[in-house]
Amino acid sequence: MASQDFLVEIGTEELPPKALKSLSDAFARGLENAMGDAGLESTGVQAFAAPRRLAVRVTGLADAQPDKAIEKRGPAVKAAFDDDGNPTRALTGFAGSVGVSPDQLDTMETDKGAWVVYRSVEQGRPTAELLPGMVEQALNQLPIPKRMRWGAHKAEFVRPIHWVVLLFGSKVIDTEIMGITTGNETRGHRFHCPSPLIIPTPDAYEVVLKEEGYVLADFAERRERIRKGVITLAREQGGGEAVIGDDLLDEVTALNEWPVPLLGRFEERFLDVPAEALISSMEEHQKYFHVVDDQGTIKPLFVTVANLESADPQQVISGNEKVIRPRLADAAFFYDTDRKRTLESRIDELKPIVFQEKLGSIHDKSVRVAALARRIAEAIGSDAALSERAAMLAKTDLVTEMVLEFSDLQGIMGEYYAHHDGEPDEVAKALNEQYMPRFAGDDLPTTNTGCALALADRIDSLVGLFGINQPPSGTRDPFGLRRAALGVLRIIVEHRLSLDLTDCCQWAAEQFTSLTESDPVTPVVDYMLERFRAHYEEQGVGAEVFLSVQARRPTGPLDFDRRVHAVEAFRQLPEAKALAAANKRVSNILIKQGGDDIGESVDRTLLEEGAETALADAVDTQAEKTAALFADGEYEPALASLASLRETVDNFFEDVMVMADDEGVRRNRLALLNRLRNLFLQVADISLLPTG
Repeated sequence: MASQDFLVEIGTEELPPKALKSLSDAFARGLENAMGDAGLESTGVQAFAAPRRLAVRVTGLADAQPDKAIEKRGPAVKAAFDDDGNPTRALTGFAGSVGVSPDQLDTMETDKGAWVVYRSVEQGRPTAELLPGMVEQALNQLPIPKRMRWGAHKAEFVRPIHWVVLLFGSKVIDTEIMGITTGNETRGHRFHCPSPLIIPTPDAYEVVLKEEGYVLADFAERRERIRKGVITLAREQGGGEAVIGDDLLDEVTALNEWPVPLLGRFEERFLDVPAEALISSMEEHQKYFHVVDDQGTIKPLFVTVANLESADPQQVISGNEKVIRPRLADAAFFYDTDRKRTLESRIDELKPIVFQEKLGSIHDKSVRVAALARRIAEAIGSDAALSERAAMLAKTDLVTEMVLEFSDLQGIMGEYYAHHDGEPDEVAKALNEQYMPRFAGDDLPTTNTGCALALADRIDSLVGLFGINQPPSGTRDPFGLRRAALGVLRIIVEHRLSLDLTDCCQWAAEQFTSLTESDPVTPVVDYMLERFRAHYEEQGVGAEVFLSVQARRPTGPLDFDRRVHAVEAFRQLPEAKALAAANKRVSNILIKQGGDDIGESVDRTLLEEGAETALADAVDTQAEKTAALFADGEYEPALASLASLRETVDNFFEDVMVMADDEGVRRNRLALLNRLRNLFLQVADISLLPTG
């Protein structure tokens, strides 16, 4: 079948820079899926994205859908004709439903007899007819939280649309997309190329824009040009190194069609301000890349990216320097002003700030967290007084001028101000570490005081909000409790802290006086343990492993983690599937025979078969051998030892009838199986592991 290249470009007002890449990917994916559903073959799909355009090019796209064979089965031949061989109402009705006469139908033989059948070939529709609908569908499915209208148009999109290119081969598909008549005219750079440009064929798209329009349509190409240019400019300044975060680089790429990196400077006096404040001013507000020396110390330099080639680039640089100067001056002023007062003097200022209507103010929360941090610090062998002190100061930087202006510096500025106030180093560091981890994969607190404070702050929020019946629901999680729960688990597990979630949540609940739920502890613990599921899935641990441990509900995260890794290691052993199947069989037998009413006491005088005596001996041996391992939480070697039971267990089920006629013998055998199962249950319910 013949094929051609296809191009669609949606020309708009400037698109949201933080969403540009995701919109582009979703547009390409939507078109690719629509073409696949329609049976249209192609050789490749490429997305393009720039501030004023989303485009997709499909190479080698078939000219039409393939023809489709249609076969519909009608009535049985016996029911299709009467005794005289004339068509029955069943046959004429079926023929009418498919639009043919009875003599145009075929018959088919099956193992259940002969049937009347309608056969036809549905001719594939031309691709050019299908593409407009596919483009509209892909645009309507884009992840746009809030769409807008413009002018008299009824169409809605993330930004007003001004032009649409729709080319199949060298021909324009003449239609309307989002109320805009399609064509082959695009627009170049707003200033370098204000006139329309003709795209003759899809394969010329990015070439025309680049060579005539001063637009780099390929997001990845533009991103790499910016990255290299920023690095080069920084290194030309005495070996400086530009700090290029992926998110900022993506955002700058999305802001520029024709990027030109330029180096700017600011006064060295601003280096007295904490580097984080300078970086926040430059990156968050101006989208500048900051520069550091070989020691990682910030230099009085920045790299900005202009969206044009200026005849006088120094003018552009000077303009950017003038813009950043007052922002840095504000940061310096705030820093000097804040240090005139101690953090301790700000504690009472937290009283009017509401944390949550039913849970009180930020000051109330600080008092609760201080008491909880003290209990946690005592439990992990840390300095309780330091943890309590850090908790009372933890939120005081929220009312400083710097954090009121730069909210992303909360905690960071607290550490600087605490050092200035002469607070102990560990207290100062904890004020920053309380927010760690801030996001998935972020660093954890490094000090015990930081760990105690970070845990107490999160657990207080979890218990408090569950305690007033406001847990997360669906996608709604305004207090970030999912992230808080994962943070608690990571801190405890990765720092190997022997803390029990039930204890911690109970300590937290004791600090509240206005909870409406009678037992907030149990649902909070269950919620946090459930967060482990996604955590282990990311590590490649099967869901069955997680569920087998969760069935035992160990409430110490470190203990839970050890069990999961032990079961995952056990699952790789050749004996695992057989023992999992045996445990499943044992579990089913015990449940049917009374479950919890069956004890573990085995009367050796009632052992009749050699296989059951061998199993009793093996269970005794393993119980003695693994007791110390289980007591020390050494689950992996314990399960490895229990794996040796496989052959003995198999022989037991092959040679022994568990449900013996003699009640005493039967109950003795059930007790033996219960003892066997309870050995494994000291780690997990391995009956939940795959057996096939």
